[in-house]
Amino acid sequence: MPEPIIFAIPKGRILDEALPLLAAVGIEPAADFFDKKSRALVFGTNQPHISLIRVRAFDVATFVAHGAAQLGIVGSDVVDEFDYSELYAPVDLGIGLCRLSLAGPADAPPPGIGASHIRVATKYPSTTRRWFEAQGIQAECIKLNGAMEIAPRLGLASHIVDLVSTGRTLVENALAEQTIISEVSARLIVNRAAFKLRSAEVPALVERFRQAVGETHHDGRDAAA
Repeated sequence: MPEPIIFAIPKGRILDEALPLLAAVGIEPAADFFDKKSRALVFGTNQPHISLIRVRAFDVATFVAHGAAQLGIVGSDVVDEFDYSELYAPVDLGIGLCRLSLAGPADAPPPGIGASHIRVATKYPSTTRRWFEAQGIQAECIKLNGAMEIAPRLGLASHIVDLVSTGRTLVENALAEQTIISEVSARLIVNRAAFKLRSAEVPALVERFRQAVGETHHDGRDAAA
């Protein structure tokens, strides 16, 4: 029997939208996946050779990049933040739509061209530094995993970089969206080595996802890039 294929699924906002896509490619989680009392993290599926792991979104990329999982679903914000060379992101799944934005106090202007330094609270320090470097500004990033919106009020940082969907949380914390850094959507990600070494299984799964979201055929040759 071949080794099982491990598919990493994110907890949180993308999960509900990902399940219909999994069903469309013929993958249905076992019943215990939907048991809210279950503390399990590894689940079987209707496909004997495919198992699911449910982990935090940021960890999906790490599991796949290091080969512990062969495929996963995660937001492009996470793919960009880690920029793992071992990751191949062949399919935009068109779900989990939002944006990564710079925000600051509603009564203050955005950082101007003349600014040379800024302190930013964010879960995305690498992406934030790269973006500000392109503006000629040095960004001191304070890494937070949540509650970014209170950082300016408490003097921890002058601005934040975070995901924005409706913008309601910003407004309720006296912040305003100032610049969109990137548009975000969920991607199917694949371990590059698995794409090559398990050529009888993994590329076929990628193609099924591509067909499920209506993309044109692509043979995946850039997985070796």
